[in-house]
Amino acid sequence: MKELQIIDASKELNLLRYLRKYRPPFEVMGNYRLIDDGERPEATVTLKAGDQEMHEADIGVGPVDALANVLKKSLGRLFPFLKEVRLVDFQVNLIQGTIGTAAQVSVIIVFSDGHSAWKVFSSDDNINLAAFRALLDGYEYAIHRRDVEEQSAGPAAGPKAKPGAKAGTKKKSGTKAKAKTKSKAKKSNK
Repeated sequence: MKELQIIDASKELNLLRYLRKYRPPFEVMGNYRLIDDGERPEATVTLKAGDQEMHEADIGVGPVDALANVLKKSLGRLFPFLKEVRLVDFQVNLIQGTIGTAAQVSVIIVFSDGHSAWKVFSSDDNINLAAFRALLDGYEYAIHRRDVEEQSAGPAAGPKAKPGAKAGTKKKSGTKAKAKTKSKAKKSNK
């Protein structure tokens, strides 16, 4: 049986972020808000992608589930293929085991889109913040991966929707658009 390769997405994203040409597909405006009453945690986040800003809230069976749900809900509006992305493994490890509950933790999350798998990690002394950062990286990598696949597929794959662009609209090239505008103006002057 062939061993499944899990891509180290955190490492790849860190390298990409040092390149001047790399632009993250979205950014978090402020930070998340989390309300955990012990029964139905609710997470709220505001994200910006392109020229669109999205403010969403969602619930989960736990705080990390609520954070994952709100990110997927918000980003899914602009990147519909994210509905195929699943969190398949979640691990928390103590980095400094001698401090007890105040210890810094490392969160490792494995994602899959059904074709490949990638892992991300983050650390902090706040387990929810570490999980949130790892979730952000996991979804950012999924979007980056899709962009790379579409670019390698070439023009046959069709036009790529940009965040903030309306579905089904095409931007006309400058010369053709001007020519059409001039011909319409001549017809209306007659």
